[in-house]
Amino acid sequence: MSDDEAWETFKAIRWADTEGEPFCPRCGCLKHSFIATRKLFKCAGCRHQFSVTSGTIFASRKLPIRDHLLAIAIFANGAKGHSALQLSRDLDCQYRTAFVMAHKLREAVAAETADATVSGTVEVDGAYFGGHVRPENMKEDRKDRRLAENQTGKRRVVVVIRERNGKALTFAFRSEAESVDTIEARVLPGTVVHADEAKGWDRLHKTFETHRINHQVAYSADDACTNQAESYFARLRRSEMGVHHHIAGPYLAAYAAEMAWRENYRRVSNGGQYQMIAGASLRHPPSQVWKGYWQRHHLPKGAA
Repeated sequence: MSDDEAWETFKAIRWADTEGEPFCPRCGCLKHSFIATRKLFKCAGCRHQFSVTSGTIFASRKLPIRDHLLAIAIFANGAKGHSALQLSRDLDCQYRTAFVMAHKLREAVAAETADATVSGTVEVDGAYFGGHVRPENMKEDRKDRRLAENQTGKRRVVVVIRERNGKALTFAFRSEAESVDTIEARVLPGTVVHADEAKGWDRLHKTFETHRINHQVAYSADDACTNQAESYFARLRRSEMGVHHHIAGPYLAAYAAEMAWRENYRRVSNGGQYQMIAGASLRHPPSQVWKGYWQRHHLPKGAA
């Protein structure tokens, strides 16, 4: 694909509602002139100059548009995700460029469930990531790594709220008990909640009809199970162990949201996922986290 073809593709995706006809991102005016030498549009109303990526998550780009389309295609093709190192090799660009681009795509696809709620029958579960403490070589020097005083403090839990045969919402916390307020806000009244016997879920009884399952006895019993939530965690674990190998705490929520999106649309074809990711990226405003990231303009909460 040539740069011109890539530019036309972006133009058609971004302004699909007007059949590819650009309109000003500031005032919404459809009248404009075109500066062919720079491929910029100039609004006839407010005189604002804008490009095909202005006001999107790809604003202030430096890579050619063709590389962005290729990055989206590669990103969509990974069932368990795609590492930034591999993406940098595929695009022949710096690792830092690929790292930010991949996180921009994660932010764009996660935005569609930013305010979503779930209802009906819902499964809730949590899984811990990070904070690994390597055991000492000599047996007499080893400590009980389950005790809080022997942990690193970097351990985080990903909590998934998943509708039966529906969408999954994910969040990252320090403990399962911290997530109850979020669960109560995102799960609609009248919902039946399935959870395991972890103490963090005891508060859910006050708000919802709750079915609990003891996994030491069975994985499913009397219509109580969290198998679909566990299915999501299987994908996230494979992503961490087989693709990324390590996920730092400040970025855990972003990777969890990406895997939730992949789980939600696992039945959609690669071409369909490509269109969805491209559309989400061009509808999303410039990132407040990743724009200027390497210049330390913005950092995710908790990052050093």
